[in-house]
Amino acid sequence: MPKVVISDTSTLILFHKIDEFSLLQKVYGELITTPEIAHEFGEPLPFWIKIQKVKDNKYQELGCK
Repeated sequence: MPKVVISDTSTLILFHKIDEFSLLQKVYGELITTPEIAHEFGEPLPFWIKIQKVKDNKYQELGCK
């Protein structure tokens, strides 16, 4: 199964509010998010959510203009 990238904080906030992080793990296994998203979330993340810097940021600014 491919790894899933969480690209915004709303996914983390929603599953945290309903206390269902385990559902994400059951469906996707390991997830990846950025340090910026983890910082914005502001809560400790489960061990199976990996934090990685963006390697190719050419698409990062698409929604910012």
